[in-house]
Amino acid sequence: MKRRRDPFQAIADPTRRAILVLLAAQAMTAGAIAENFDAARPTISKHLLVLQECELIDSNQKGREIIYEIKLDKMKEIDHWLQQFRKIWESRFDQLDNLLSHLNHKKP
Repeated sequence: MKRRRDPFQAIADPTRRAILVLLAAQAMTAGAIAENFDAARPTISKHLLVLQECELIDSNQKGREIIYEIKLDKMKEIDHWLQQFRKIWESRFDQLDNLLSHLNHKKP
């Protein structure tokens, strides 16, 4: 039985976020991913397992190699959740811009 974790648990870790960035550019083997980090390959494999359990990446056997790739649909779910915060911050920045503009026009 496959264990499921919360995707936010996965992206909370900087190494896993970096792995996602790598996989967003291209599908890679665990060895190719590990070459980008100053960590032992078993450590990277554990990070890959967490990302798989969170359904953020998928693995496919090609010959003797396992190729990892990002699951864009799951990343879109995270982006959708973050969108609510993006709207709040954009609104706050707009308010700040308006305030600063108003203050600059009031200068003698």
